[in-house]
Amino acid sequence: MVKVSVIVPVYNVGPYLREALESLVNQSLQDIEIIAVNDGSTDNSEDILKEYQKRDRRVRYVNQENQGQSGARNTGMALCSGEYLYFMDSDDVLDPRALEICY
Repeated sequence: MVKVSVIVPVYNVGPYLREALESLVNQSLQDIEIIAVNDGSTDNSEDILKEYQKRDRRVRYVNQENQGQSGARNTGMALCSGEYLYFMDSDDVLDPRALEICY
């Protein structure tokens, strides 16, 4: 079981998504999983998610038809396996020690 599952709803945030994902993959707490739920994006968000999933085994994403932020979070919760859960917006950037401190 991973320590923290991070759920990231994604909808047309291509310009911000790389910075958000970088802040997650570079966390000091490494025992995390990152579940990005692509909620019907029509921009390049899915391509960015594919790139990060290939780069880092802790990142996985799922596509779904647009259900809104709550629907995307619910999808992520159904897939997570962490001891704790953290919701992050796809245009947020976390301090490198944020998840370690929260944990």
